[in-house]
Formats: sequence, structure tokens, C-alpha cells
Amino acid sequence: MIAAAALLLWAVATLHPGSVLVHAAEPAPVTWNRDIAPIVYGHCTQCHHVGGGAPFELLTYAEAKRWSRQMAIVTTSHYMPPWLPVAGHGDFEGDRHLAQSDIALIAAWVRQGAPEGDGPAPSPPSYSSEWSMGQPDLVLTMPQAVNVASSGQDIFINFVLPTGLKNTRWVRAMEIKPGPPALTHHANVIVDRTDSLRRQHPSTWEQGVPGMDLSIDAGDTFDPDSHFLFWKPDSTALVEPQGMPWRLDPGSDLVLNMHLKPTGKPEQVQARIGLYFTDRPATSLPMLLQLENDNALDIPAGASNFVVSDELRLPLSVDVLAIYPHAHYLGKRMEAWATLPNGTRRDLILIEDWDIDRQSVYRYARPVPIPRGSVLHMRYVYDNSAANIRNPNSPPVRVHAGNNAADEMAHLWLQVLPHPERDSLLEPHTPGDPRLVLEQAWMEQRLQKNPHDTIALYNVASAAMAGGNTAEAVRSFRTLVAMAPRDARAHTALGSALEVLGDTQGASAEFRTAIAIDPDTVDARYDLAIFELHQGDTASAIRDLRALLESHPNDSGALVSLGEAQLADGDAAGSQRSYKAAMDLAPENDEAVTGFAQASLSLNQSGVARAALTKALATRVTAPLHKSMAMTLVAEGDGMGALEQIRAWVKLAPSDAEPHRALAQVLGAMGDDQAALLEQRRVVELEPKNAADWNDLGVMEARSGLLEQARRDLEHALLLDPTSMQTKSNLSKLPAKQ
Repeated sequence: MIAAAALLLWAVATLHPGSVLVHAAEPAPVTWNRDIAPIVYGHCTQCHHVGGGAPFELLTYAEAKRWSRQMAIVTTSHYMPPWLPVAGHGDFEGDRHLAQSDIALIAAWVRQGAPEGDGPAPSPPSYSSEWSMGQPDLVLTMPQAVNVASSGQDIFINFVLPTGLKNTRWVRAMEIKPGPPALTHHANVIVDRTDSLRRQHPSTWEQGVPGMDLSIDAGDTFDPDSHFLFWKPDSTALVEPQGMPWRLDPGSDLVLNMHLKPTGKPEQVQARIGLYFTDRPATSLPMLLQLENDNALDIPAGASNFVVSDELRLPLSVDVLAIYPHAHYLGKRMEAWATLPNGTRRDLILIEDWDIDRQSVYRYARPVPIPRGSVLHMRYVYDNSAANIRNPNSPPVRVHAGNNAADEMAHLWLQVLPHPERDSLLEPHTPGDPRLVLEQAWMEQRLQKNPHDTIALYNVASAAMAGGNTAEAVRSFRTLVAMAPRDARAHTALGSALEVLGDTQGASAEFRTAIAIDPDTVDARYDLAIFELHQGDTASAIRDLRALLESHPNDSGALVSLGEAQLADGDAAGSQRSYKAAMDLAPENDEAVTGFAQASLSLNQSGVARAALTKALATRVTAPLHKSMAMTLVAEGDGMGALEQIRAWVKLAPSDAEPHRALAQVLGAMGDDQAALLEQRRVVELEPKNAADWNDLGVMEARSGLLEQARRDLEHALLLDPTSMQTKSNLSKLPAKQ
């Protein structure tokens, strides 16, 4: 991009040699040392330094004087520094707009002959080729170097970098070393949590996968993209905000999506990515939302004002943290804004002269609050005429949506942080991950535009499952399977939904269909094994999980399930080994830790269980860990210790009946009948349809001498479960009514 710009500027300077010199006399001298160097060092040398992305350096007076005429031309025209957003339509970090006074100073300096001036020269900034934050915790390198020819069209290519992680890590910062800076225009890092790109291209991924944009399989777990991992030539380390590191799991790959521009000589690319970890998990969970309307991209040859728009109504309040507009070479004018519930317009970005060579992620200087009910808008204008100097086709041709550079796109990505608590004055927000609410609204809006959008349909069905609407999920998954009968993931998801509905035969058939379509599908093989475990077929579950682990030995989830199956099969020692392996791979996995503790208790190794739980509780406080520790202390006869753990469990899950139930039982065993009775009443408030809980409440009331209340509650238990012999026996032991 900058090399091409330099050639253009040289041509302009040659054709118009006097264009920046014919002016009135200057009122005062402008010098490099006093006036111009601070501007250049603050706005230009991030690219214009040795090894930077620009074709020449501007670190010294001699270098600046040589290029002074071009500096005046490109700053006066606002071509440099490269910055697309129009001022006043979003307040962004790192805004490169030069103040008009700075532009005037550069022009005056050139008109005066670009004098150096008296006095000491300011020290230029220092740029290191090493890691800007010191040695990273993990450096990933492309498996092999890739050759790039000296000339030809721009190259859009994707390189897979397997992480090789054994444990989940949280990334607080990332730095990319792409190779020759002048070769790399920009790059995106994409987290491929299912190594899907590598599996799609098993024999060619090491050489790179061509394409400007990718579709990555995110798997079955709701885990939306959350961060912009974007690099351009002036980037150093990308440091995430406090509380917002991004997660990197074992088995995940990083995909480096690169835009390469031939430099005039043969080059080699062997990029490196440096990762800096933190031990503190994310406390704030942003997500990326997209407005897009690629379906409307059918741009006739010669059309100079082709408009594409999209909108999305927000179901909850958010802060907008960053924005990434994206089109290809025909994009001209791009804008985004929010219409608030009161009708007010809040601008998010305006670009009047789009240039894909200058695209970037723009981060807001301060979060932009957008209330619930607001409508996000995008409006893009495309120019497919011969007058568009960036048009890749000469003469122009009809252009549709696609991933190739000569195709087009209409995408607007927003990084948002949900704030459902701001809406609580209007109505209580639904518990759970608020990102799921945003995801569902987004996918439903996509389906309104395109009912055949299989990705949106899959996500809508998944959201219905997560929200407990299994019947609706089954209907949506059946529609998806009808639309995409060879989609193994769709059959797997339908099988999982049918199992929840109790259709075991249908679930088994869908899992096996998915495996027949794709024998290597991990999800279907895993879900079939879990289905077998739920059906009591532990031998088949163990067999299938072991087969899965042969090809995916670092799958901690499969190891946890294997441990569960082995314990159910009576193999406590084998179960303990499987849970231990899972715990080593994913120390933050509560299921691995609590499963290990349960297997250890089965082996009468309560000390081993307690040690593992104590270690985990030193790093995090969760309800499952406190529950498991309580069970361990009960096994050791430490009633007071168990009571303390259950109380901690109750604090973490006050709306869950289970910890209140456990607390009532322990208090009763310790003789504190009154406190036990209060906890049991809380249990039936939380789960009013559980007959066993009403029975236990009646027994506690009888022990406390509350005979009429006991009779009433035991009779209520029988209404809920008329077959309960225990409740009938307890009721018969009460004195007859007087």
C-alpha cells in the first residue's frame, strides 16, 4: 500500500513541481528541529523507520528533507497519515488525523526550503525488531516458510499455527512478527477452536490456504468470537483491556489471515506470533456482532452508486468497544450509526473514501453506550464504474459476494460488551450468558434476510436448546437437516436435542448417521459415547471414548467422560487415572477436579481428594468445588468443616435447591433442628414440585413438634407422588387428628 503510494506521490511531484511552493512569504521561519520533527516522530515514523512497512525512512533530517515535497502534498490532501474515519463521527484511539495547524506547518516548512534550524535535534524514537514487551510466554511459528513472487496481484492467504497447548491459557497480549514488513499489508488472527481449517485441508494447510475471508467451525459449545486480533504495519503488541483476556484451549489453532503485497523482489514469509499469558481469567466477556448483507451484492457493471444496508435491533444494552468495517475494492462510502429508542442518532463511523489497503479495526477512546431497543445501522455505497481507480476489473463486470479479492463484501463487525443490568429497571434480565440473547437476535435477523442461511438456522436452534426450548430446537434442526442432509454437525445436534426430549431411538440414529457421513467427526463420536453412558451401556461408552482419545489424546472433555464411565462401571482406579489426565490438561476444569475427588473417595483416599480440591480452591471459588469438598470432609467425619463448605456453596448458588438441601441435612444431623427446618422450607420454595423434599420437610416438622404442619406437608407430598411408600409410612406414624 505505502510503496504504491510513494510511486503515486513521485508522479504528482514531477507533474506539479510548483504546486506547494507558490505562496506568500512566511511570517516566521519553520524548522525541522523545532517544529517538524515532533510531528513526524508522533505521526509518521511508526511505519517510516528501518524495517517498517513504509518504502522509506523519516527518522533523520536528511531523510525528511529528501521527501519534504511529497510530505507536503500527502498531508495537505489528507492522504497521509493513513486514517479513513471522518472526524466527528466516532472518537477513536490512535486517531491519526493531523491538526490543520500541523499540516500548515509542514507546508510552510517546504515553502521555506525545509530548513533544519538551530539548536539540538530532537532524539528520534527507537524501533526494535525484537518483541516490544519482552520475550513472550509462547512463540508460534509457521511450520514452514512460504515463497512470494516478486510481482503479481495481491495475495490473500491463511496460515495455520497449531498452539500445542496442554492447558487452557488466557491471553492478555499478542504481537505478530509477519516477516518482511513491506510485504505484509495487514493480518487478522482467528482462533480455530476445533482445528477445522487444518482438518479441511489436511495435505495443504502448511503451505497456506488461499482466500480473503474464512468460515471457521466454532463447534457445538456457545463460544462466540470476542476480540479483534488485527495487525497492520504500525502495530506493536495488542494489549487487551483489563479483565478481558481471550481464552486459548488445548487443541486450538491460530489462523493468520494475511494480505501480502509483492515488493518487487522474491520474498519469504514465515510469520511468528508471540503470546503473553495471564493467570487471571476474563471477568468481562465481550462478543463480536456483525451487520452484513452479502445477499444483496449484485452490482451491475458501470454502477457507481450501488447501496447495500443492514440493521439490527439490540435486545439488551451494550457498550460498543471497537468497530471494523469491511468491503473489497468497489467500496466507496461506508457509515454506521445507532438509532436510539428516543429517535436520537449516535454515529459510530463514517468513511467517505474507502480503501481496502488502509482498512483497520478502530477502537473507541471510550466505550460507546447503546441502550436496549436501539437499532444498529450500516449503509455502504459501491462504485463499479471505470472511474473507480481501485476497480480490479477493466472493463468493469457484474460483481457478486464472495471471498476472492475481485468479489465483494458488505460486513460491519462490532465488539460489544453486554450490560443487561442497565435494563433491570425496566424488567429483570434473564439469568445466564447475555451474549446468547444477542446471538439469538442476530441470527433471527439473518434468517429474516435469508431463510436458507444454514449457519443462522443452526445458531438459532442452538440458542433454543440453551434456553430450554428443546422442542423448538428439534424443529429447527430437522429443518436444517432437510436443507443440508450431508451436514454431520446438523445430524449430531439433532441427535443431542432428541436425546433431551427422550427419543433415544431417534437420537442414536442421528449420531450414527453423522458418523457415517464423516467418520472423523469428533462431536458425533463423543455425543454417541455420552448417549451410551446415559443409557447405562458403560462398556460401549468406554470403548468409544477410548477410540476417540486415540486420535485426540488431549481432549480433556473426553477424558472427563471416560472417568465418569469407568466409575459407573466400577473401575475407580481407572476413573481416577482418567480424571487426573484431564486435570493435568485443564486444571481449571471443575468437572475434572471434582471427578478426581469422587474417584479418590471411592478408593478411600480422602486425603488425595482433599489435596486436589484445596489446590483448585486456591485458584478459584466455584460451587462445584465447595460441594465436592463438603462431600470429602463428610467422608472424613469433619462435620464443621463440611458445614463451612456447604455454607460457601449456598452463597455461590443461593437460588439452587441442592446446596440448601445439603445444608438442611447436615444441620439436622448436627442437632440444629430449627436451622435445618428453615433451610428445608427454602428448598421447597425453590423446587415446589419435588415430593421427596416435601416428605423431608414433614419429617423435620414432626421432629420439632409441628404435627399439623407435618401432616399438611406429608399429605402434599402424597399429592405429588401417590406411590411413595415412605411418605405413607411417615404419615401413618403421626398421631390421629383430635
